[in-house]
This record gives sequence, C-alpha cells and structure tokens, in this order.
Amino acid sequence: MATTTTITTTYAGEKLQGFISAALLSANTIENGGVSVKPNVKFKAVIKSLATGTLIADDTCDFTDSSSVTLDERILEPETFQVNLQLCKDDFRSDWDAISMGYSAFDSLPPSFADYLVAHVAAKVAEEMETTIWSGTNATAGQFDGFTTLFAADGDVIDVTGTAITASNVIEEMGKVVDAIPSAIYGKEDLKLYVSKNVMKAYVRALGGFSVAATSNAGTDNKGTQWYDNGALSFDGISIFMANGLADNKMVAAQTSNLYFGTGVLSDLNQVKVLDMADLDGSQNVRVIARFTAGIQYGFGGEIVYYTA
Repeated sequence: MATTTTITTTYAGEKLQGFISAALLSANTIENGGVSVKPNVKFKAVIKSLATGTLIADDTCDFTDSSSVTLDERILEPETFQVNLQLCKDDFRSDWDAISMGYSAFDSLPPSFADYLVAHVAAKVAEEMETTIWSGTNATAGQFDGFTTLFAADGDVIDVTGTAITASNVIEEMGKVVDAIPSAIYGKEDLKLYVSKNVMKAYVRALGGFSVAATSNAGTDNKGTQWYDNGALSFDGISIFMANGLADNKMVAAQTSNLYFGTGVLSDLNQVKVLDMADLDGSQNVRVIARFTAGIQYGFGGEIVYYTA
C-alpha cells in the first residue's frame, strides 16, 4: 500500500522551479557542537567516569594512602530507526509536471520532485532527531529517551524549578540556573547554557531595552530592538546555546564534554535512498528509504543543572 499522497497544484503558465516547504528545524545540537558526538557505535559504548577526593596531604616519612578514587560508567546504546515511504507514479501522471516524467510507460518520478523529496526527508529526519535528543521518550515510536527525560529521573542532576519565561523575568530566571552551577565546572571552557527558543526570544527582547530587566531603555549599545543580528550571546560570561529541541521554559547548564550523542555511521543521518520498484517487482511504486542509529547519554549527573517550569 502506497503512502497517502495528496497533490494540490494549479497550472498557470510556466511553473516556477523548485518547491517550497514549511520551515524546518535543523539538528543544530549536533551540527553546531552542542554535544560530543561518538560515531562508530555498533551496539553499545561505555562512558567511563572517574572522580577523586582531595589528593594533597601533609608530608610524612612513610607512604600513607589517602583520598579516594571512584569509577563509574554509563551505557550509550543507540537504537535503530527507519524512514519508509512508498509513492505511486500513477498519482503524478495527471499533474502538470508529468511531462518531466518522460513519455515511456516505464517512466519515473518528476526529477525536480524526487530531488526535493530527498532533501525534504533528510531535513525532517534532522528536525525530529533534534527534538528527540532533548525531549524524546522511549515509549514513543521513533524516539529514544532524550536528555530532559533522563535528567528528570536522575536524583544527581541539580534541579531548578522556575516559571513561565517572559522578557520581564528572563534575566532573573537565567540567573537561577547560573547560581546552581557547581563550582567545579564554573569557568570551564566548554560550559554552556542551553536554552529553548522561547527563552532565547525573551532574552533578546530583554536586552533590547523594552523590559524592566534591561539596563537602560535603549537596550544594548543603545540600539533598542535593532541590536540583535543572530550573533553569539552569553550570560554572566557563559555561552548561550539555543537548543531547538528543548521544550519551552526549559534550560540546561552543562559541559559539552558531559553530553554525548552516539550513532553507527554519522553520514547515515543524511542518507536517503530512492528505489524505483519497476525493475524489481514490475509495480509503479517508488520507495524512499532511510535507516540509521541514534542515542544519547551523559556522564556526571551532579554536574548538570536542569531548569523547568
């Protein structure tokens, strides 16, 4: 049975080249270095962690053992996922782009549509993967447990309870997250403040000056709402990372080196295959296929701050 295909078009002269789709989230957490990527994980990878107590002691003539060494581990186990679509070429023969399919009865999908469909599927995979990395739940088909799901279940993670974020309170609420960051990781080079899109918008608005939290009515550089051009931002010296997959009113403070994304072959996430079934089973079907593995894990829960309303 073919995937349900709905074609709504109006022919009005020579068609514009290309297709338009809704704006897609990119898997920016992976692409922009928000996590440590561990490729080539076929089944499981063990993330080992080591912690020691105070090491330096007063000098004596004897060897006196002191301190402590604690070894721990977490398992990164990517799951296997797939994308399977099936289109019937007959659905496209009545469309105004049918001429590009060729005149033979053994025709193919319109090339421009096939190219677009491949790019669209790859982008949708990236969108869904970004959401799953942060907010996924294993009980939902096509997802694994995301970071916030694991954080909520881990008593070692530092929880901060907040409220719905607005431009008026965002400075105060972000401050709560920074205040909760353990001294051991504060100042680390890869420490980031991961924020959801609504938190980012509120922060930009606040710095524009039109908020009681702003330092002046004219905002940053006296430019008002014109000050921001999608550049890098920080808060109290900590880099801000807008994680598209984080749900509204959520923030996370953690080191990039403490957050992991695992997969078999990273390029699998960008590979979409189009198979014309005519030569295989004589049908009019075209199949679109993607297959990949993915999963996340973190190291030290006690070095992660999780803010949620």
